[in-house]
Amino acid sequence: MSPEMRKIDLVDICCRLDATDIGSPDLVLGIAEGGLVPASLAAYKAKAPLRIIKISFRGEKNDPKFNEPVVLNNPEIPAGIKSVLVVDDVSVTGKTLEAAGKVLAGLRVRTMVFKGNADIVLFPEIKECVEWPWKIYAPPITP
Repeated sequence: MSPEMRKIDLVDICCRLDATDIGSPDLVLGIAEGGLVPASLAAYKAKAPLRIIKISFRGEKNDPKFNEPVVLNNPEIPAGIKSVLVVDDVSVTGKTLEAAGKVLAGLRVRTMVFKGNADIVLFPEIKECVEWPWKIYAPPITP
């Protein structure tokens, strides 16, 4: 972990999520990869089904790979769904959340992230990079 990264543990995240009103969405849509754990926690709290959408925008070093995010799968949205909570770990530009929202045209959509910009932000005070408890930071392998 580099010195400019802030470490947040799962207890802090669960406490913050528990104290946050995320509403009662009919469905939670998690953005893979970073949003898998946050969306799972939100779906559990909301007692809502969970679907995953894969959107590609940034590379392994967090550098943009494409001009705009590319939706790699269209998740199956069950019949009768009217409201969706779209969840990611971090939103910097909002473009990935926007891309997910386009897939959900015609539905009520709210967005949630743990850090950054969205309708619901669990840690709005955090500006620095975060070491999430589910992210593995392995040292480079040297021959």
